[in-house]
Amino acid sequence: MPRRYPLEFRRRVLDLIAAGRSVADVARDLGVSDQTIYKWRNQDLIDRGERSGLKVAVPPKGRFGAIAQMAEEGHRIQVACRILEVSESGFYAWRSRPPSPRAIRHAWLPT
Repeated sequence: MPRRYPLEFRRRVLDLIAAGRSVADVARDLGVSDQTIYKWRNQDLIDRGERSGLKVAVPPKGRFGAIAQMAEEGHRIQVACRILEVSESGFYAWRSRPPSPRAIRHAWLPT
């Protein structure tokens, strides 16, 4: 199973590369394969729009609540969904979905 590195670790590795360290040196010092670093750098260029490709998908957790808040403030749901890159059908399904057992359990926990 491939090892998963935290996003902050990846960001720091890319910062070291941007500061002028070679990929081979950083890979050796941190115990990460150089090919992994090259993949991270390529994905970073894509995410920043400097290279074509698919951006990393960010899960919509929390976005639906933001859309509901925007709708209460008078903004159109269609526009809010487009801005936050969430489908309208997903928002409406979220809005009509009953709370999960975990959400109910957490609501009962003292804060």
